[in-house]
Amino acid sequence: MASRFSEHVYTVTRLVFGLLFACHGAQKLFGALGGHQMTHNPRMLAAGIIEFFGGSLIALGIAAGLVAFIACGEMAVAYFTVHYPHAFWPIMNGGEPAVLYCFFFFYVAARGSGRFSVDARFRRG
Repeated sequence: MASRFSEHVYTVTRLVFGLLFACHGAQKLFGALGGHQMTHNPRMLAAGIIEFFGGSLIALGIAAGLVAFIACGEMAVAYFTVHYPHAFWPIMNGGEPAVLYCFFFFYVAARGSGRFSVDARFRRG
């Protein structure tokens, strides 16, 4: 049985994860927030675009299910190409954030934008 606050909690969680994910993209695309611009590397450029724009769309709840599915895939690829070669366990290879993002976005892909989202606002009226 869902609590009466479950939609509110989902919205705040989607917002936080989306904004933090967008920050990772801002680091790669713009060198913001202490990061280094990585637009010269095609893989990092693609990751930055997915993270910055995808995170923003997920936070706002615009096509969040589809965008989260793409972001989930990006995080799976990131884990297996960057982290997994160093060690199996995420705690040992530094891949915990990639795994957490991957599985949260997997959940968002299944659940969608939610009741408190831009998508829901436009569906109502």
